[in-house]
Amino acid sequence: MSSPVNDARASSAGDGGAERVRSRGEDSTVTSMTVTELQAALKDGATSVDLTRAYLDRIAADDGTLGAYLHVDPETALETAAAVDAAGRAGTGLAGLPVALKDVVVTEGVPTTSGSKILQGWLPPYDATVAARLKGAGTVLLGKTNMDEFAMGSSTENSAYRVTRNPWNPERIPGGSSGGSSAAVAGGLAPWAIGTDTGGSIRQPAALTGLVGHKPTYGSVSRYGLIAFSSSLDQAGPMARTVLDAALLHEAIGGHDPLDSTSIDVPLPVLAESARRGAAGDLSGLTVGVVRELGGDGHAEGYETGVLARFAEAVALLESLGAEVREVSCPAFDLALPAYYLIAPSEASSNLARFDGVRYGLRVGDDGTRDLDEVMALTREQGFGPEVKRRIILGTYALSSGYYEAYYGQAQKVRTLISRDFNAAFDSADGSRVDVLVSPTTPTVAFPLGARVDDPIAMYAADLCTLPASLAGVPAISVPCGLSDGLPVGLQIMAPALADDRCYRVAAALEAAQDAARGFRFLDQLTRRTADATEGAA
Repeated sequence: MSSPVNDARASSAGDGGAERVRSRGEDSTVTSMTVTELQAALKDGATSVDLTRAYLDRIAADDGTLGAYLHVDPETALETAAAVDAAGRAGTGLAGLPVALKDVVVTEGVPTTSGSKILQGWLPPYDATVAARLKGAGTVLLGKTNMDEFAMGSSTENSAYRVTRNPWNPERIPGGSSGGSSAAVAGGLAPWAIGTDTGGSIRQPAALTGLVGHKPTYGSVSRYGLIAFSSSLDQAGPMARTVLDAALLHEAIGGHDPLDSTSIDVPLPVLAESARRGAAGDLSGLTVGVVRELGGDGHAEGYETGVLARFAEAVALLESLGAEVREVSCPAFDLALPAYYLIAPSEASSNLARFDGVRYGLRVGDDGTRDLDEVMALTREQGFGPEVKRRIILGTYALSSGYYEAYYGQAQKVRTLISRDFNAAFDSADGSRVDVLVSPTTPTVAFPLGARVDDPIAMYAADLCTLPASLAGVPAISVPCGLSDGLPVGLQIMAPALADDRCYRVAAALEAAQDAARGFRFLDQLTRRTADATEGAA
């Protein structure tokens, strides 16, 4: 029997994308739809309750394996969806669409822990601006997603609560620190999600799970109500199945916020329209710079052959769409990794000082026999995990008397050099300027769970390609560009500050060309693989 949801999917999906598939014996048509298809379904008569229940059922069936969520409240989600339906808002804008939030986004009355035991059970008394804007748009909160503790990690193995697994291969990591959000979207447990990116924590998990993930220009999305890791780097952004979906979510959360002192008071670029324009496939007049220092000649150590091959194929495809491609050298990018791992821990050592066992969160040893210093020490000992402690110690050392200029001060100078390299590439007066820079998003595909837990340096290298854009505050997006060894590979597109629309245009052009070539959307491969595996097991 036909339904508005199935009819909308059949009318809006490309060839091969309208199949009915089954996972674990339940109809997963709804949860493999894009947001634009869900919007069409709502306009055609489906209800927000229909959509929300489909995702909640999928969470109940699959999250025991994936570990994407830390908190889900089905009753409240269905009540919110029913209220949207009753008000007649479903299908207008984003109203009625389910969404997931990374557990670093403060949400009124909803447990928010930042993946740490030191905040276990904390119920915030207010909403982050990102959460408030999504709530105001009428979206339905499915739950809070798992993450590396205080966003410190590249694999979501540093969560204090559970390990998150990659839907493409449950024995592989989903990336981090927004691994819960990436696993939820790729696994069909949410249509889209909010992540946060400090050194690559939106783009890197997006690449490893086959999603589109965008780090906005620093200051263009409010940080008010995001539990801070590194204040000069943190940014919230969208993670979605398609470029257009990511642009729609970005537009909903972006823009100036007087509550955030670092918020930029300028209009947000028109992002969704840029994505639609890019999907038309014409990149004539646009110049793409391939960054030599990110996987190019003399800089390929640590990069997997399959990743570089998919990247090269994607760059050739951009050229076939009319873009001019040239190699660009950004020498300071080679110093981004050590600079980041001095700046970010230094800011973390300051930001995390507020977790003292006195004002809120966990309190250990307050039995009347210990003084404040002892209670504080016991609380932090039990409340913080090993990676958080490692970075606090490193940051405190870098800021200490006698070492500040040698470490933190030098790292800030390198940060300036990285920004100058971006400026030279984008604003060169000698005719060699480019409109965007591209690189692989990650040097490797998703690595096995546990493979780098005891090797922090190897873990940090997972963010090698994403760090320069974070340090410079420029926008960058990851878009799928193929598979290597059966696992997703991402291409990163970087643009000048406040030119986020360029990222969406180029990403959408690549996405559309690849979808046309294969005859179906990238994530449909995962849906089919899951269906085939289920049928084989049966």
